[in-house]
Amino acid sequence: MISVQSKDFDFSVEYQQLRQRSLQSGAIVMFVGLVRDFSDDSKVSSMTLEHYPGMTENVLNGIVQQAKERWPLDAVRVIHRVGELHASDQIVLVGVSSAHRIAAYEASQFIMDILKTEAPFWKKESTENIQGEAGERWVDAKASDSKQAADWQ
Repeated sequence: MISVQSKDFDFSVEYQQLRQRSLQSGAIVMFVGLVRDFSDDSKVSSMTLEHYPGMTENVLNGIVQQAKERWPLDAVRVIHRVGELHASDQIVLVGVSSAHRIAAYEASQFIMDILKTEAPFWKKESTENIQGEAGERWVDAKASDSKQAADWQ
């Protein structure tokens, strides 16, 4: 199940729903990504995420399908937020259930690594540098994210 939404999500509710869909599972792995209050040499006051509706969900569904083809998964839940978010806000949730913990761990990491490089999200940070100057900047993909994704190929 995939959601791209502006509203926040409740981790405990999402966990319980995944658990109810996975009564025979032996493992559930949940990952939540948060907005950091720093980036490079600047303090981040907020981050605005934009996406391409329809295309974004299709890409996320494709990533989940790839994970299901690689590992024996019982259920998957992905939520990615869009709009303006502030430091410590929840930005993404990946939940995976499987009969075995290794499959759940690996599939969760795979989904997150591929999502970071392939899903069509655009991130703009509102920042303040160490001299106190405010500004905005679009965030490029990090080389480390690309390497993580390439390691799965």
